[in-house]
Amino acid sequence: MPVIKRYPNRKLYDTEAKSYITLEQITELIKQGVDVHVIDHESGEDLTSLTLTQIILEQEKKRAGFLPRNVLTNLIRSGGNTLEGMLQSLGSGLSLRASGQELEAQLEKLIDQGKLSLEQVQELLDVDARVSDMLHRLNVPTHGDIEQLHTQLAALNEKLATLIAVQTHSSVSNETDRAQS
Repeated sequence: MPVIKRYPNRKLYDTEAKSYITLEQITELIKQGVDVHVIDHESGEDLTSLTLTQIILEQEKKRAGFLPRNVLTNLIRSGGNTLEGMLQSLGSGLSLRASGQELEAQLEKLIDQGKLSLEQVQELLDVDARVSDMLHRLNVPTHGDIEQLHTQLAALNEKLATLIAVQTHSSVSNETDRAQS
């Protein structure tokens, strides 16, 4: 993981590459799946989150509408809470852990109750897609990624348990054979 030092003149220095680096170059590293760690040169303070926020701000400047205005507003209102907290603050009561069918049912219920319009639902779904895309580009696992890892881990645990059982049975059989000899 490259360590990038930020100097008082706001220049960024990649200690691994031994050269100065721009926010655009950091963005490209992140898109390539490289994790970066940004620290203040003088104090050693972790500036990674601040730098990632600055990158998002720069992208917003370049591509107006990168993030919908209401998402930015609600992020400020939420005081930095998670996206799940933001959705709850919107009154949706949605959980990011809800399955696709549960999510659809909740959204339909909110539409039926007049709490959300079709446009708001579409906007929520668009936000979800954008956030998932952004998380992917920042190499941050999504809920689906974590579920997939849990499934793979469970399968590996089953295989390991089977191997241990076979090994244990084989060891017991060998000891029994030796004892009988």
